[in-house]
Amino acid sequence: MARPPAPGPLAFVQSLVNTLDVEAGTDALDTVEGRAAFGVSEGKAEGARELREALRAACLAHAGHAPHAEAAALGELLARAPLVTTVDPADGSARLAPADPGSLAARVAVAVALGSLDGSWQRLKVCEDETCRWAYYDRSPAGRGRWCAMEVCGARAKMRAYRARRAGE
Repeated sequence: MARPPAPGPLAFVQSLVNTLDVEAGTDALDTVEGRAAFGVSEGKAEGARELREALRAACLAHAGHAPHAEAAALGELLARAPLVTTVDPADGSARLAPADPGSLAARVAVAVALGSLDGSWQRLKVCEDETCRWAYYDRSPAGRGRWCAMEVCGARAKMRAYRARRAGE
């Protein structure tokens, strides 16, 4: 059973990270439909991949893995995506929005900024299984989830550990 998607705008970030299926070796950004889902043209697909891998590296860091150079690149990529605060004249409510609504990085920056405010950004993680690396939202009370699905990746990891212990006996 797969975990439910991340809350609010982080679901968008999660779906972007999950455009690469490591296990199957497929990349949704290679298809017209996959790029269209994120408003990315073929000419901007490489930039979207760079952003996706920087997000994946940050989510790996959230899961307790050593920081990667790509995670540092995320800050640089998001710094190029200016945000604005808009105010609704009808009720005075304010919201954070991309200065360029068509910018993928700006839409990601809004989601990361909002997730940082409520602490949900740190719970967007990437599966510990190197053959998976699927993004998931950790809803565990202690925030120590390690796999996208305990029934699949968690079971595989536990079986590998069991076999390694048995081989050592």
